[in-house]
Amino acid sequence: MKRTSLPLHANIKRREFITLLGGAAAWPLGAHAQQAAMPVVGYLHSGSAEASSALVAAFRKGLSEAGFVEGQNVALEFRWAAGQEDRLREMAADLVRRRVAVIATPASTAGALAAKAATATIPIVFAVGGDPVAAGLVKSLNRPGGNVTGISFQTVELVGKELDLLRELAPQAKRFAALVNPNLVLAEANVKALQASAANLGVSVEILHASTVKEIDAAFADLAHEAGSALLISPDPFFTGRRAQLATLAARYAIPASYTVREFVETGGLMSYGPSFQNVYQLTGIYTGRVLKGDKPADLPVQQPTKFDLVINLTTARAIGITVPDKLLALADEVIE
Repeated sequence: MKRTSLPLHANIKRREFITLLGGAAAWPLGAHAQQAAMPVVGYLHSGSAEASSALVAAFRKGLSEAGFVEGQNVALEFRWAAGQEDRLREMAADLVRRRVAVIATPASTAGALAAKAATATIPIVFAVGGDPVAAGLVKSLNRPGGNVTGISFQTVELVGKELDLLRELAPQAKRFAALVNPNLVLAEANVKALQASAANLGVSVEILHASTVKEIDAAFADLAHEAGSALLISPDPFFTGRRAQLATLAARYAIPASYTVREFVETGGLMSYGPSFQNVYQLTGIYTGRVLKGDKPADLPVQQPTKFDLVINLTTARAIGITVPDKLLALADEVIE
């Protein structure tokens, strides 16, 4: 049989073509493997993205302090319930199906409980306002056990102090009320703590319920019928998302109102007292990073924030005819003018 030899340059081109073809087939697989290797953090929250942009930035800051930068060596998958906490279970289940490396639930007790119900293996890092042991999230603060740990920022324990500060800010108030979202997981615990504190202070507190925009309007209209009312806004992601509405209504009806989150005061609210939520979200990010590095939630003690802020808006105080006592001004961590 006669064999025909290809010219040398033809053999070289043929080898180059085969090499190029093999490389083209291998490249997407390699890129996919590299992409799949990047850990994904599921971010589960009962609030909305629009109301949480600054706090998400604090979470990212905590992650970066732990060595993780979104888009470089970690990816974030966000799930926002926008006040509809009944959606959280399915959202948590979806994150589990996507096999995320960690589920973070900053400042969302309902989110933490939904995540815990969805998985006993994927690590969960929470930030909750109540007692995580009583909520069934961990076995103890020092040794959480299981796949869950995080930060407890004690808003339930602080409502008594908040009521005391509101009484000092509005000593002439004849009627104290608290606005509570009955759908919140911690609603009952918040009300019990508030009523116990009110009894110790020798005052009575009326509980007003609101879980919709219209119910918020109705609550303020009810307060406006009686002069001398003062209002405490219970900590709740839904209320945080409606902070502009709440601050506007309080100013319109000249009602002294106190909040847990400083973002209310920055929006025009009168006074806030509570943990620095920037710090809480940052700590949640740091703990999430530690878990990504291999630390086990069972061995990470539940942290508690050390920074608590009293913020007063003097511009709002003047607008509604409130004279802020010098004692409170001296205690304030920040005064907005």
